[in-house]
Amino acid sequence: MRQKKKALVVTFSATSDAMAMERYCLAHELPGRLIPIPREIHAGCGLAWKTEPQEKEHFMSALEDAGIRWEAMEVLELWG
Repeated sequence: MRQKKKALVVTFSATSDAMAMERYCLAHELPGRLIPIPREIHAGCGLAWKTEPQEKEHFMSALEDAGIRWEAMEVLELWG
């Protein structure tokens, strides 16, 4: 049976920012992947980055270093 699991979700106001995040994370081997924005969030461009909740501080620093704009960071319970 599937279970919900906590995940850090980073949203973006522009698709170009979400795509920049994906490129940056792949190049720097940061964990996570692009997902459609979960129903619990009513904002953003339609894409979000999903990773482990304990990565929050690391991702905030990485986004700042890369100059990538993000809209919100939330820890949500999502299906597997």
